[in-house]
Amino acid sequence: MKWPTEGDLRWPPLSRVHKALIASTAAFYLAVLLAVLTTSRLVALDWWVMMFKPYEHWPALQHFLNVYVIAGQRGPSSIVVALWLGWRCWRLRSWRPLLVMGVALVLLNMSVGAVKIGMGRLGPHYAHVAGSNELFLGGGIFPSGHTANAVVTWGIVAYVAIRWRRLGALLAGFMGITVGLTTLYLGTHWVSDVLAGWAAGALVLLVLPLFEPVIESADVRLRTAWALRLGPFNWFRKPTDDPAWTAGEDEQPPVTKGTAKAKGAPTAAPAAGPGSARGGERSPARGRAVGGATAVPKPGKRPLPGTAAQPANKGRRLVG
Repeated sequence: MKWPTEGDLRWPPLSRVHKALIASTAAFYLAVLLAVLTTSRLVALDWWVMMFKPYEHWPALQHFLNVYVIAGQRGPSSIVVALWLGWRCWRLRSWRPLLVMGVALVLLNMSVGAVKIGMGRLGPHYAHVAGSNELFLGGGIFPSGHTANAVVTWGIVAYVAIRWRRLGALLAGFMGITVGLTTLYLGTHWVSDVLAGWAAGALVLLVLPLFEPVIESADVRLRTAWALRLGPFNWFRKPTDDPAWTAGEDEQPPVTKGTAKAKGAPTAAPAAGPGSARGGERSPARGRAVGGATAVPKPGKRPLPGTAAQPANKGRRLVG
């Protein structure tokens, strides 16, 4: 197993279409942000939908949608998706699916959380002045966390899937759109919150391929640590720093006890000890002293740390 080097950790090249999607999504996100900051017509639309109160016009849907919106909450949705990703890890013998999810959620928390804290927008149920953007009042409603989380969490299913990628993309799109619209129905978010949430979640999925070298490096380290049964504190050590590894081009782990015999590998002959050149004398490798020479311990028995092998005639009276 080849250990990744610093030269391998480089951003992969992106296609022109991919770059265009990142740029257009970021531009849309920025446009929504500026529209809210300047109290444009988008803010007027926010107030119109809020005053319309969809939950009063279609009250029969309220009970179901109160439960359905949980699919956009990070905890329950992450647990469901993580179970499927864990099964993918077992099938692929790789930690990559779960690592992809971890990196995506970190990016989502950092990007969306920073904007929420910076904007400080209050939700529709806590609005004070009609027609205002309700910014910098200590809230945390912009962008919509439910919407962004639904896009990212269910989008990972499409990102990791191989055979059913199109179905996963349809599932991600359906969950992201319906969860966003559900928050509008319940009156927990403004329209601009949902638009920004869609853009924030899509932007995380679009930049995720740039972190593939980091994900691949972590996957190799975890699989190596699992194969060698290393402790958590050794997961990020290079195998060349570990004496259990042998030098080599591919840095393969050493052969364990019994492996050489099972594979038919030749074993090294025991080195000749002192006095082995004398005729008729037994080899010291058998553990007997010859002519007062130092006794050699039996195979498998080593002296205790900090002690040295003692001469065979120590403590005896020499007759001369």
